[in-house]
Amino acid sequence: MTKRCIEAPSFVLDRRSLLLGMAALPFGAAAARAQQRDDLVLAFIPQEDPEKLIGDIGVITEWLSGKLGIPVRGFVTSDHAAAVEALRNRDADISFMGALPYVIANEYAGATAVLQEVYRGKPTYTARLFVRRDSGITQLADLRGKTIAFADPISESGYFYPLDLFAKAGLLQRGEDPNRFFSRVLFAGGYQQAVQAVANGLVDAAGASQYADMLLSPDQQLQVTWIGESVPIPSHSVIARGDMDEGIRSRFVEAMLRLNEPELRHMLKYVYGPDGYVVADLAAFEDVRELAKAYGVLR
Repeated sequence: MTKRCIEAPSFVLDRRSLLLGMAALPFGAAAARAQQRDDLVLAFIPQEDPEKLIGDIGVITEWLSGKLGIPVRGFVTSDHAAAVEALRNRDADISFMGALPYVIANEYAGATAVLQEVYRGKPTYTARLFVRRDSGITQLADLRGKTIAFADPISESGYFYPLDLFAKAGLLQRGEDPNRFFSRVLFAGGYQQAVQAVANGLVDAAGASQYADMLLSPDQQLQVTWIGESVPIPSHSVIARGDMDEGIRSRFVEAMLRLNEPELRHMLKYVYGPDGYVVADLAAFEDVRELAKAYGVLR
């Protein structure tokens, strides 16, 4: 694993504890200085190996700098919460994040989704519960008293949607401490880290994106399977801070949509590897917003 799993404390998911838990970024600049910047700053979440991301960031920011005619730079945040905080503090202008962090960023930082990723022809995906093929675990109830790794405490496919599968199955109540069902709950720091924990036998199950197993080696992929799947979720999105310069934002969106063109599609591998981008459908996030309210994350 590229990042050590962090054991989840008691289950506290109210808005206050989530916001207070957002990490302060070492990158942080004062808001006043941020307003004077003449560059574009992108915040990337550690969905996969952060070391690989650093190399990818160098490629995509150099390309964007050439297209936009201004310096573009990026950095990897510690987690989703730090990405939201970066937008709120004006430490970043653009961030790549999931649907749940987006609705939080929209609520508390005035951020707006400008693009959505497309996978296999759709701007949606699902969450899955992964287990080892040789574990003997075939249904959700088999995980009682077992260990589980989630990707991130404010991730939709990496926490809330797979956790809600247990609520829908009557094994947990929404808002109930999952430690009452599992023997141990961990946060791995990303999809790859969570599903690797299963492949390596460190935990019994993992909640992550349906595509998380694609981040494993071929041998590891053969070792895992999935036993539960969520309803469709809006795909990961590109988020702009609310007071970002409209001209720069429009030029950025136009540049990113150019990655759909056949001659530029190879560049998509440097932004998490989607099949392409579409302009964000803001109405598609309402179901995520309702789930966040059900778990006390939003009012």
